[in-house]
Amino acid sequence: MTATVPVAVIGSGNIGTDLMIKVLRLSKTLRMAAMAGIDPASDGLARAARLKVATTHGGIDGLAGLPEFADVRVLFDATSAGAHRRHAEVAEAHGKLMIDLTPAALGPFVVPPVNLDEHLAAPNVNMVTCGGQATIPVVAAVSSVAPVAYAEIVASISSRSAGPGTRANIDEFTETTAAAIREVGGAAMGKAIIVLNPADPPIVMRDTVYCLVEGEPDREKIAASVRQMADRVREYVPGYTLKQEVQFDPVTRQWVPELGREISGLKVSVFLEVLGAAHYLPDYAGNLDIMTSAALRTAERIAELRGWLG
Repeated sequence: MTATVPVAVIGSGNIGTDLMIKVLRLSKTLRMAAMAGIDPASDGLARAARLKVATTHGGIDGLAGLPEFADVRVLFDATSAGAHRRHAEVAEAHGKLMIDLTPAALGPFVVPPVNLDEHLAAPNVNMVTCGGQATIPVVAAVSSVAPVAYAEIVASISSRSAGPGTRANIDEFTETTAAAIREVGGAAMGKAIIVLNPADPPIVMRDTVYCLVEGEPDREKIAASVRQMADRVREYVPGYTLKQEVQFDPVTRQWVPELGREISGLKVSVFLEVLGAAHYLPDYAGNLDIMTSAALRTAERIAELRGWLG
């Protein structure tokens, strides 16, 4: 019988609670040992207690004081970029794997279908951002066929799915996502934009990816690579879909301010939708669902390849 790996979630807000529910409902290899928050009245801590998960409202220090903490192998940080540094220090001191769902980016960026296996030994891995998890696979798919000189992503999410943590980290979102577009996606230059849409009823997460590719690359190879990558993401995010076929537009001597030069070649446009699984959050909150799904996938894969499953 396969052993289960004890994990703990830091942060009892929307992301942390959804992640807890996913571990409990979906994972055959991870086991919820504890949840830590700082608000004793939070719904996340109340739900955890009802589900017989150990809880503390003493934050990371309270978590470290729980008897369950000794057996925990994986910590998920679902708090904020500002709080993560302290959490990372505690995780390192106790020899715990840290999976960071904040934009702090202290550890290497990980996007499961692109580069997860490259960072199996890292003590701290960063899940980039919701926009990054949705769009970087597409940039990587294009760059695997032809060099991407410039990639720009626009993530549109419902304002209702943007909690205090998301709103407080807008600057970190754009900076972290742009960096990961280059480092993981393979683009020479990247830019990220997030739009909080106040529409009612709330909109489902939509993402647009633009890649500028110089020369005359094989269009069908690019389109096939994007479709294959979308299938890989859909393995752990069932609501991830291409809204239409990959679009190609020739460009001639187009000035790209971010590059400081002109480009001739193709603009590749990909339009995505991410519908959430509604485990805890509404289905329109695909931006949060893709983060928790990616974190779960990452923890399961690292646990498997580190030999923790017995």
